Amino acid sequence: MSLLKPNARTPFHIDFEWWKQNERDWQVFLRSLLCAEHQEAFAEIEEGELIDWIDPETAEVKPVDGVQHALMSHCAQLPEFLNERTAVVEAIFRTFLANGNVPMSAEELGKRLGRSSDVILKTIAGPRVYRGLRPIQNQTAPAPVVE
Repeated sequence: MSLLKPNARTPFHIDFEWWKQNERDWQVFLRSLLCAEHQEAFAEIEEGELIDWIDPETAEVKPVDGVQHALMSHCAQLPEFLNERTAVVEAIFRTFLANGNVPMSAEELGKRLGRSSDVILKTIAGPRVYRGLRPIQNQTAPAPVVE
């Protein structure tokens, strides 16, 4: 982890390695977020089972976690997955799932969620890690230029 303090432009993401190291039941939690169709489809699938996924940009075949892929490519895209009443940590987590875990800053998250970027930054940049929401390692956005 960088020793620099994250700011409103620091990119964050879901660190799935953090999940694997700190949450024994991370697969159970991810499965709980699946839509009914995928909960049924994955009922008999082993936890952590990999599927082949074809990267649409490079056509490279990559093994990915089946539950994680279904969650991010389908379930997180459904309108009921995220709403204005969703708690802030949960909303941030679900936003990353919905955008394929593409890094976003507190500013970008604030705009997307219609919430204060200051509150978002204080929540995810503090000493406690919520849901694996962490800054991208060794990357801190430059401080804003003051004119």
